[in-house]
Amino acid sequence: MNRRGLLLGAAGLLPGGAALAQAPLPAGMPPAGAVRPSAAVLAQLAPSGALRAGVNLGNFLLINGRTTAGEPSGVAPSLAQAMAERLGVPLRLVPYARPNEVAAAADSNAWDIALIGAEPQRADRIHFSAAYCEIEATYLVPAGSAMTSLEQVDRPGVRIGVSAGAAYALWLERNIRQATLVPVPGGGDAAFRRFVADRLEVFAGLRPGLLGDVEKLPGASILPGRFMAVQQAIGTLKQHTAAQEFVATFVADAKRSGLVARLIAQHQVRGLSVAA
Repeated sequence: MNRRGLLLGAAGLLPGGAALAQAPLPAGMPPAGAVRPSAAVLAQLAPSGALRAGVNLGNFLLINGRTTAGEPSGVAPSLAQAMAERLGVPLRLVPYARPNEVAAAADSNAWDIALIGAEPQRADRIHFSAAYCEIEATYLVPAGSAMTSLEQVDRPGVRIGVSAGAAYALWLERNIRQATLVPVPGGGDAAFRRFVADRLEVFAGLRPGLLGDVEKLPGASILPGRFMAVQQAIGTLKQHTAAQEFVATFVADAKRSGLVARLIAQHQVRGLSVAA
């Protein structure tokens, strides 16, 4: 199974397309909270009568399978389902191929919440909760590379291949000073192919994905440590202040109760950690 965009071929899964039906509630999900959400919260989070959750199909850690009905499954859909249960409404998943497409749809009334990486470049239109989980990002270098540490990457003449629009790509845009970024549209697999074909010096990605990439390139290695950790959060529209308070409480409860940790274990995801 391709780790990036694995669900695009499923029936009915079109980037930014029609909302999908409710996914089954994961085993072990705690019951919804006793306190009913206010009318203001429901008006902002479920104006259509359902919670519409924008999800990124390209994140192979948060969406790593599909249901028998062909719908996305994984930590992110399950967490969105738990929020819908708390609200007392059905869940509708709104799938996108890449995270930048989720963020770009913030002004189109396509979703009520978005489960993507919290990055400053997206915060002009989206209010993010505290992170519920995080994913390490680091570098892969080809055979024969003289680079052995993260500190050696940001130097003149070094070209870094990266998936355009990914949260870690946005971080690199803000922080790389001397090396040259080579953003590649089409997701991580396309970026990796470009890295190999153009003989780039470095490839940036999420550590779990790089563990698979390194096996495809004899002699390649992954540099120790991380240059950042992608903070996966739940976004709402900036003007929806009542929704923001509700989502903040929900995320705090999901971490404190162990729900996020249980979902990571249930979906058998390696490389994903509960955020502090």
